Amino acid sequence: MRASSWVLLLIGALLTVGLLAWLLTERRWAGSLYCIERPGTLWNGLTALPPGLTPECPDSQSYRQEVRTRFSRVERYRADGWNPRALLPLLKQGGYRQTTDDDVAPGNYAAFLSGPGGTLQYLATRQAGQTVFTLSGRP
Repeated sequence: MRASSWVLLLIGALLTVGLLAWLLTERRWAGSLYCIERPGTLWNGLTALPPGLTPECPDSQSYRQEVRTRFSRVERYRADGWNPRALLPLLKQGGYRQTTDDDVAPGNYAAFLSGPGGTLQYLATRQAGQTVFTLSGRP
């Protein structure tokens, strides 16, 4: 085989490997759980995910873009029943300190926490007999 053939083969192999690597990383952003960077954990590895919480991500394209560009992080979880403060003890055990505690309106609770990852916004919303927790902040 001539040298030019080897070079073309090498270029083709490198392009194939690069394309596969790109597809594997881009796949996350197309999925429904794009915002959960470390599955099975709460707030990107702060603690193990407690039983009874189902992870999900906002459908919003703007959230997806902010998470993708690492402008912000957002994690969302759903649990049966209405227990808006359920995740606060776990976040506090992970080093966060609660700075606000607000019952915003019936079925809506909000808090801000400060800690090792900066400021964290905590929002709990009642939806059809369930609590939807949204955690957001800077990565």
